[in-house]
Amino acid sequence: MNQGSYFNNQFIIAMPTLADRNFFHTVTFLCQHNEEGALGIVINRATDMKLGEIFSQMEINVTSPTASQQPVYAGGPVQQDRGFVIHSRGGDWNATMPISDNISLTTSRDILEAIAAGEGPEHYLIALGYAGWGEGQLEKEFLDNAWLNTPFSSQILFDTPVSQRWSAAADQIGININKLTTPAGHG
Repeated sequence: MNQGSYFNNQFIIAMPTLADRNFFHTVTFLCQHNEEGALGIVINRATDMKLGEIFSQMEINVTSPTASQQPVYAGGPVQQDRGFVIHSRGGDWNATMPISDNISLTTSRDILEAIAAGEGPEHYLIALGYAGWGEGQLEKEFLDNAWLNTPFSSQILFDTPVSQRWSAAADQIGININKLTTPAGHG
């Protein structure tokens, strides 16, 4: 694949026929995709956990009145004990990977401390775990019609209700995902 064929900073949408329980009806934000593989965060699987539980486990002092009530997402089946923060750009965090001009992915404690103090990024989504694909694996899954891709949307990521993100992502490319059949998709 050439550089222009990678799906960095895009959503991949699970086709209705994708039966893998880790990805059934998911939207995954692809943070990194290159010749070595891909890393993404599932953005529509909120868990029962709230951010306050993570603050407590990590012994982070909380002064923000709303931070503790933020949902924590199941970001994928890999390293489910590791936290990932997708957020609007800004701040100087210890372990940050820029995704685009507007979005970054951070894995360091300092961003959680800033969020707890009400000094974190304006928009953020916190997930435990990530979705990972080895070399050529995601490309093969596209050829097998497991996924659709669509441009990233901060509105879907940060403002759309979780239960509507799968349909909303597909709507961006004019597809009613609930009406697709097995042969649909990239061919």
